[in-house]
Amino acid sequence: MKKPEAYTVSIGVLAVVDTWLTGTIFPVPVWVTFIAWASFFVLGGGRAGFVKSVASNLTGLVIASLTLLCIATTSGGAIAVAVLVGIGSAAMVQASKIKLLDVLPAIVWGFASTVGTMVATGKAITTAGIGNPALIAAAALVTGAVFGFVSEVVGEALQFRREHRLG
Repeated sequence: MKKPEAYTVSIGVLAVVDTWLTGTIFPVPVWVTFIAWASFFVLGGGRAGFVKSVASNLTGLVIASLTLLCIATTSGGAIAVAVLVGIGSAAMVQASKIKLLDVLPAIVWGFASTVGTMVATGKAITTAGIGNPALIAAAALVTGAVFGFVSEVVGEALQFRREHRLG
């Protein structure tokens, strides 16, 4: 099977598994797993892409969580929220100066996934326990990276390679 078809089968089948899994026994936002899955490929795939993707996405999650915690301590005025988001955004840019985190969009995807998970769950960042949106987003981000890695391994295994023999 050629590479595009192999990856079509691999990603298509695993997308079914991911969607079923997150819709039934592991209730994390499927859209966050897909973001992290894409991040894995954008960051080059393989073990290095996995590590870099998880590190970048979780860095964005930490910065978002700190930003949201600061917002929770303010009166919630639009100016205060905007300034705190600006500080969080600046922190993401500074974090991207670290070699492991040097693809800024991957940090932003972790930040956005955390904020989006908080909004989608309707739970504050200060929620205690496993219902905390940062914990939910973290689980989804790591799960997405795992799906990326597995889809790459399966896609590579499904490829048909012709051997050229001399003589």
